[in-house]
Amino acid sequence: MQFNSLIDPGSVAIVLGGTLLATILRAGREDLGQTLRALAALVRPRFSVDQAKADLAGQVAAIRQDGILRAKPRSIGDSEFDDATDAMIRSRSLDALIDRHHAHRKQRQYVSNAAIRTLAQAAELGPVFGMVGTLVSLSSLPSDGLAAGALNGAISMAVTTTLYGLLLANLVLAPLARAVERRALSEERGRQQVIDWLSHQIEPALPHQVPSSPPHLLHTLQQRVSA
Repeated sequence: MQFNSLIDPGSVAIVLGGTLLATILRAGREDLGQTLRALAALVRPRFSVDQAKADLAGQVAAIRQDGILRAKPRSIGDSEFDDATDAMIRSRSLDALIDRHHAHRKQRQYVSNAAIRTLAQAAELGPVFGMVGTLVSLSSLPSDGLAAGALNGAISMAVTTTLYGLLLANLVLAPLARAVERRALSEERGRQQVIDWLSHQIEPALPHQVPSSPPHLLHTLQQRVSA
């Protein structure tokens, strides 16, 4: 089999260019930006639970030793944990830590969902533009008769555009969508594990509210005072 026969710049331009243009028109600027962010994250190191715990260990030790009231925010280089721990220290409450974690999780899910949706759309469009290439090749046939060379060229372009569309969809775009999804799920599990660990470590150092007296006890005290 000669692979040189499968290389056709015109087919590449139709399938790749058409898929890209249609995806841009469908997705819009915002979803495309989120997709680029998610794809860039694939080449960065994965989130490490152990590294995050090690980075937070100094702040946890200081809070457990001196108490939350005397704690000062410390940056560990992770914007999400920095924001969440700063909110916890300012409010002296784990609720603020959890709220900020949920807010950042919602934003991460928004980015990953937009990227997955955009890449899935592109994967659907790849074979469509493979068929477009087939129609273009057939439309190029001369109307005054079919020469052997023209027929062979049309069939060759029809085959290569269909092949390019299938390969682009199933070997590039769909796997990228799944890679973004797997990376997002893995990071979410890791960050939740760190938040659970951090909450467990910090909770003993937080001030606890004195429970209010039950209504029947207040009524008894009022009767004694009146007597």
